[in-house]
Amino acid sequence: MLKTFTIGFVASAACVLAGLYLTPVVDVAREASIITVTPNGGNAETFHVNVPSDRIMIGAQGQREPLPEGLSWPNDAMFADARAEIFKLRNSRDAVVGVASRFSIDDPAAGQVLEWVLHLPARGSLYVTMNPGPVGGGGRVGEMRAGTREFTDLVGEVREKWVADTSRSNSADRGRIELATRYISTRPVDIEEEAK
Repeated sequence: MLKTFTIGFVASAACVLAGLYLTPVVDVAREASIITVTPNGGNAETFHVNVPSDRIMIGAQGQREPLPEGLSWPNDAMFADARAEIFKLRNSRDAVVGVASRFSIDDPAAGQVLEWVLHLPARGSLYVTMNPGPVGGGGRVGEMRAGTREFTDLVGEVREKWVADTSRSNSADRGRIELATRYISTRPVDIEEEAK
């Protein structure tokens, strides 16, 4: 009996993995990275999210029209001031290059907490904590806290700015969220390797 169960389990797992390999859930083509070099030797990149068209999910209490339709957000008082959103992430050529999530909570003890995770499947992910207060010129500034793959050894900042769509009369909730990244590598340079 145990032998039959084990063979069935292994065969089922192999079929599922083969199915996932042959029919990928997401097929994201690699877009060329649009990176500029900053005067201090670091790099800069700009991403954006078109609102509301790029919003995939919004989770918060009291939503009249949940996205996706039928989403049930916990009605517990612990989640009353929490908000979670997932967006398509676009580069400066307006091509979708990944997904971004933004999480915010108003904690009476700790103040407002605001975090972004940018995931670019072809390159890696980066985690950013934002200073909730506005800075000069509008928007917020945050710090890159962690990254994977291409972003592992990078430190820097991300600026978030709301740009309203003024082409329409009812543009209060239409526009784009711009995310401008500036980062520099912390990896030591190998002089001998550079010379090759």
